[in-house]
Amino acid sequence: MQEAFQPALVPLPAIGNLSDIIADRALREPDRILLSRPIGDQWQPVTAKEFDHEVRDVAKGLIASGIGIGDRVAIMAKTRYEWTVLDFAIWYAGAVSVPIYETSSPEQVKWILEDSGAKALIVETLSLLELVSPVTPATCAATFVIAEHALGELIKLGSGINDVDVETKRRTALPDSLATLIYTSGTTGNPKGVCLSHGNFIAECANVVGYANDVFLKEGGSTLLFLPVAHVFGRMIEIGSLSAGLHMAHCGDINRLPQDLSTFKPTLVLAVPRIFEKVYNSAQTKAEESGKGKIFAKATDVAIAYSEGIDSKKISLRTRVLHAIFDRLVYSKIRAGLGGRIDAAISGGAPLSPRLGHFFRGAGITVLEGYGLTETTAGASLNVNKAQKIGTMGKPVPGTQFRIAEDGEILIKGPIVMQKYWNNEPATHEALTADGYLRTGDLGSIDADGFITMVGRKKEIIITSGGKNVAPEILEDRLRSHPLVSQCMVVGDNKPFIAALITLDPDAMKSWATANSKAGLSAKDLAHDSTLRDAIQSAVDYANKAVSRAESIRKFSILTEDFTIAGGQLTAKLSVKRHVVNQQYAAEIAELFA
Repeated sequence: MQEAFQPALVPLPAIGNLSDIIADRALREPDRILLSRPIGDQWQPVTAKEFDHEVRDVAKGLIASGIGIGDRVAIMAKTRYEWTVLDFAIWYAGAVSVPIYETSSPEQVKWILEDSGAKALIVETLSLLELVSPVTPATCAATFVIAEHALGELIKLGSGINDVDVETKRRTALPDSLATLIYTSGTTGNPKGVCLSHGNFIAECANVVGYANDVFLKEGGSTLLFLPVAHVFGRMIEIGSLSAGLHMAHCGDINRLPQDLSTFKPTLVLAVPRIFEKVYNSAQTKAEESGKGKIFAKATDVAIAYSEGIDSKKISLRTRVLHAIFDRLVYSKIRAGLGGRIDAAISGGAPLSPRLGHFFRGAGITVLEGYGLTETTAGASLNVNKAQKIGTMGKPVPGTQFRIAEDGEILIKGPIVMQKYWNNEPATHEALTADGYLRTGDLGSIDADGFITMVGRKKEIIITSGGKNVAPEILEDRLRSHPLVSQCMVVGDNKPFIAALITLDPDAMKSWATANSKAGLSAKDLAHDSTLRDAIQSAVDYANKAVSRAESIRKFSILTEDFTIAGGQLTAKLSVKRHVVNQQYAAEIAELFA
């Protein structure tokens, strides 16, 4: 049986909770800048003392609103400074936070509020309040709107609550106390509420920060949080950054990301693979538009060769010379586009293609890939600078045990594993083994050095009518590396061959259509245009090189609309919801196999 384990760097304390991160920092380093809040196009620094004071005042308002110890408070908003204030204020009040994606449907919001028994709901805008008001249960008596000065309203409400009351409630939670309920997006049925304790996050923060100390504890280090805080990865960035003392800022509008990166200039970025794919594809498209496509292609090959040489400890003189040239011409511009100070990044949520991993490291940005789930408080394994294998998910986070079951499923045990599913004993029993391992539902392997590789989702393995097992992620990762491809989904379960649904990147398509005299064609016409199909066929051919002929894509359909979160086809971490796409595009899939 394949197993891997690393002993914990920091033992789980018997007392304390997540609110201590801020309270202790305010006592020890009151003037340390922990955050910056956006003021127009500028950033206003917030010290530990100032943040602690604001959090306490907001907590008083929650207490005055009737929020008691252990009560659930829901937050429905994009990533923003106020989210973090509210998160810690809820813990200072001794309560439990329940994140809700701002893209959630009224039915989903209704389920989460009713299932969690939330007593208060904080939404970002009046339009969101209008959307969810008809489904908000009576038990959720208090509502606040961030854009309508919710923090100021809460501070005013709490003016009569004394400091001693807040401090008493803040100290009530212990490591095994419930900290948050995060509802998984799920594939079918209602979302399940994952119960994560204060101890889960304390163990995760202490061991991840200690394991990757050269990244998290870098002098003058900073990070820009732009992933959804409602997702466990974004939440871990929030808590982990504050725990490590990283200077953190928020970006809730992805369209502002380039501008915010250029003004805030973070040293560390944490993102999902799709973000890194978009950065690469955008740079490639710009190079082709300016007539420098061949130069960029050569720069890519040199970056990959240079990175591979780091592993083999053999970098030729020619590669070194070319790398120095392309560093000035190409790589420096990519780094500048990310703010100019980034030297490391962490990727999670899905596998990152080894080609991109090598490219970015060769371009001067080491992407440390990790693996985890909501049920493991985000990262359960991680590559670090001192122990990295590109193409793997790294070694177990200290204190965490990995095991590969007989059927290839990844099993995980340790202090980062959830307590249970809220109000769902059958699901809890199905997810946790008798000896405390979490059944992840992912297939993987562990090599002789203890590095974990993920093959695919256990339930998403496609079995053709010929009995061939196909892992769709391998093909999809390579397809998405093409600049014209936005999203894709491999299909073929119980069919004679493998096929794919492919959506187009809107920005890349504008440039391509202009360059190929197709600017006047509609999306429907383009989907059947022979020149475009030839371009997409090249992406399919590249993907097929990674698999056997029996696993290769034989046919594909170009869809006229992209997959989106709003359309229901993507999760918040930009993963494709296969069951939704199968339903919405049943006719297109049937046509592929007609």
